[in-house]
Amino acid sequence: MGALKLIEGNHRAAAPPGDEPLPDAEAFDAYSRTVAGVAERLRTSVAHLAVARRTRRGRREGGGSAVAISPDGYMLTSAHVVAAGNDGVTASFSDGRELATEVVGQDPLSDLAVVRVEAGDLSAAPLGDADSLRVGQLVVAIGSPMGLAGTVTAGVVSALGRSLPTQAGSAGRLVENVIQTDAALNPGNSGGALADGLGRVVGVNTAVAGIGLGLAVPINEATGKIVSALINDGRVRRAYIGIVGGSRPLPPRAASRLERDRAIEVVEVVERSPADRAGLRAEDLIVAVDGEPMADVGDLQRLMVAERIGRPVTVDLIRGGSLTELELTPRELEVG
Repeated sequence: MGALKLIEGNHRAAAPPGDEPLPDAEAFDAYSRTVAGVAERLRTSVAHLAVARRTRRGRREGGGSAVAISPDGYMLTSAHVVAAGNDGVTASFSDGRELATEVVGQDPLSDLAVVRVEAGDLSAAPLGDADSLRVGQLVVAIGSPMGLAGTVTAGVVSALGRSLPTQAGSAGRLVENVIQTDAALNPGNSGGALADGLGRVVGVNTAVAGIGLGLAVPINEATGKIVSALINDGRVRRAYIGIVGGSRPLPPRAASRLERDRAIEVVEVVERSPADRAGLRAEDLIVAVDGEPMADVGDLQRLMVAERIGRPVTVDLIRGGSLTELELTPRELEVG
């Protein structure tokens, strides 16, 4: 009998008194309002892309998503979504419009592309800054998985600072600071929006990394420059020196002298490249380029912008324990 009273007492204590809502219910209601608000704000800004490709076996169709970034028809998507669209790309909007789409420019090495439709009244999505994201922050993904336009999923930023390897012909690159999220992504979400709780687009969904894991290319100052180049020039120009390298700890004496602990170790030098002509060798440790410290290949990639093509740069390196200096002239990276 005592045990029964104890159970009844626990039951009464666990039940909500009267009709008062539980604190958890209030939190979930706020979460729901936030997700619904983001979906409503961006619903008209995200389109489904139908990508047609002609092959030897006939016409095949794939799909993806795109985000309007200006009222006059410019939209941002993933490069791999439109790469195979040799027989036309069509954008379908939430208001029922289906518009032919022109690929303005694509950059496989960042997996970003800009397309345009003939329209002057698109609902441009507000762009945020992925550099301000925090792990655990709420994010909302909007796209067209499996061709189901306007699909909304929500989750959190699972991790930041991930790297996504990309390839274009013989050229390879790591897309840095990729956003990892547990918002459900499926084929067709690529090119769609990843937004923060205020409805600002902070990433372009690009890949399904595994069960419960998705990746998005961040929207930040670096990708802003890529988008501008795609709109203005239809491509992104990058400088190239011709090494394969990786981050490596500096020897203690060099670390103490330079007041840093890492450098780029040259693993391989591409034959007849600017690095080869300048005399760089495998096992050299690159500590600076034009005075900018080099700790990993990402530091070098950030420096290899169009403005450095054809302009000599100074490379500070450690070879055989001694600090030395070389000069080389980057050339334009050939993609394809």
